[in-house]
Amino acid sequence: MRTSRLTRRKCWSFLAVGLLALAGCSDSSGPGDEPGPGTDGPGVVPGGGSECLGAKFLASLGKDRLLVGAQMEDDTAKSAPFDVRYLYIAAGLFDSKDACNSCASGCTSGGASCSNSGAGCGWWGCWQYDQEPPGAYVRDFIQAAKSQGQIPFITYYEEFQASGYSEGQQQLAALNDVNFLTRYLADWRFLLKQVGQEKALVQIEPDLWAYLQFFPADGKPQSTAVAVKAANPTDCGTQENNAAGLGKCMIAMVRKYAPNAKVGLHASAWATKTDVSANTDPSFDVAAEANKVADFLLQVGAADTDFVTVEASDRDAGWYEKTQGKATWWDPENQKLPHFRQAFSWAKAISARLNKPHLWWQLPLGNMNLANSNQKWRDNRVDYYLTHPAEVAAAGGVGFLFGAGNNEQTTPETDGGNFLKRVKAYKDAGGQAACVP
Repeated sequence: MRTSRLTRRKCWSFLAVGLLALAGCSDSSGPGDEPGPGTDGPGVVPGGGSECLGAKFLASLGKDRLLVGAQMEDDTAKSAPFDVRYLYIAAGLFDSKDACNSCASGCTSGGASCSNSGAGCGWWGCWQYDQEPPGAYVRDFIQAAKSQGQIPFITYYEEFQASGYSEGQQQLAALNDVNFLTRYLADWRFLLKQVGQEKALVQIEPDLWAYLQFFPADGKPQSTAVAVKAANPTDCGTQENNAAGLGKCMIAMVRKYAPNAKVGLHASAWATKTDVSANTDPSFDVAAEANKVADFLLQVGAADTDFVTVEASDRDAGWYEKTQGKATWWDPENQKLPHFRQAFSWAKAISARLNKPHLWWQLPLGNMNLANSNQKWRDNRVDYYLTHPAEVAAAGGVGFLFGAGNNEQTTPETDGGNFLKRVKAYKDAGGQAACVP
């Protein structure tokens, strides 16, 4: 669910000079209580030697339980046994056709120098001490995650941020601008080279695929012109000059430049012009709507990915309620739509059609004991997901990652400790196997 299809914004990260700033039934316990293991019994195991998509995917990561992680600060990452830590790449691009070799000299973004003596660099590759080779922002993040035994997860959300266009239909025009797309795909290549041989999870452009389905009248990726071949003949020379070619090329580049990374596209519940996550009609065919999204993603290369990301909301329900006057709550009793099981049914259909496990991403962090004010909003997603993990697994989910959709939202550092308690309780109970009877 989104604030508005055309007004979503992501968090930007900044660096001080010389320093890196990384940046059913309902549960019986209240959000402020000491959490129990949850009503689902997180130790559910597969029966009869059965196999499932999630188990195979987790095994490839050296895991056998649903992943839990977040976008969080260093101290928080050390405070609970997290499996995953994620990072946004959302900024401007370098001005040259390829990545700069030195942040200290000859590197600009938006006409501004990327040296530490300047006013600040718009390119994420120089958010660091300018005497270090560009890209330390990502390299250091990967090492910080690894030092805690966590899998680094990188969300690449650059096309809108760097395009200079308004979000939505207008930003798609930048894809057919050879000069822009040349720098964009060079930036993508540069990011993947920073990942290199490391094990990581990489998510390509949440929202972009939904816009590419939402705006063309026929909802087909071939209907949006993309200057793929001219922008990157080395990696994309055999691809179609449209959105299908773009997706397939970006996925193939992961295999080439970051061969040990797992890659996924993002499935948006509103891409078909019907927001399934907000549906209140019990007769609505949720699976059929999910299939439309999955079929589009297959056309842009999803068959060659490892997983798909899905999303509950980019902001806390309390924020929507108080600042927008919108009711976006999901019923934790699963009696009144919209509710959690409808969302899980949609995600299950996505996974079934793609033959890929799904990973819940950017889940809001609010809880019902908060004041419903800036960075302390109410929501029920943390409490539900971490106490009903078998429902997530049964739908083909392989984990849940939590994070604020913008700087106004609740974070792991502002939620009063509820998230850390829930994570510890989930882990103490043994976690959730990917396959359920």
